[in-house]
Amino acid sequence: MKKTLFLLSLLTGSVSLANAQTASFGLKAGASLTNFTGDGVGSSTKNLFGFHGGLFANFAINDAFSIQPEVLYSMKGNKSEGTVSGYTNTLTSRLHYIDVPVLARVNAGGLFFELGPQVGFLVAAKQKQEVSGGIGAGTFEQDVKSSVRTVDFGYAAGLGYQLSNGPGIGLRYNGGFIDTRNPSGSAAVRNSAFQLYLSYQFGGK
Repeated sequence: MKKTLFLLSLLTGSVSLANAQTASFGLKAGASLTNFTGDGVGSSTKNLFGFHGGLFANFAINDAFSIQPEVLYSMKGNKSEGTVSGYTNTLTSRLHYIDVPVLARVNAGGLFFELGPQVGFLVAAKQKQEVSGGIGAGTFEQDVKSSVRTVDFGYAAGLGYQLSNGPGIGLRYNGGFIDTRNPSGSAAVRNSAFQLYLSYQFGGK
């Protein structure tokens, strides 16, 4: 059902683009605060700081409504820490995606609100284990891409301020619909990310 709604949203966005009156383009980049959510996430999970950035196009349907597709690099993941028998074990998971959101925007002057579906394509997944406090202390890193789903479906929602031809600032939340693990478990682990970014738009009115 979620995939059906996702495809319908993309189709609606494509129809809207065909009716767009003006188009503008831009760059954006910023910091991300990411974690995992779901029944499969342990209580020791912690937020992880990362980076995101990429390109966007904005197609104005009228003065109040526009469609904005984007292509972004986005780092996601989390950190967990535990202590057993004097050993401190810190596990950091970093998932690297190319995200493609298609957002409907409501514009009120420079202020905007946005909501839409997003698909993410996994390009890399690394897990780093740091052990301290004993003979086995050290840092160990491994590639875990084979245990993560290569495509992630989710949504994005946010708000901000954007000049039609110039700088902007925004805050966005990305939430996952599906389990990131491959194969999926009985208790889901989904991506979650807050993104604060600066942007610059060209070609507006």
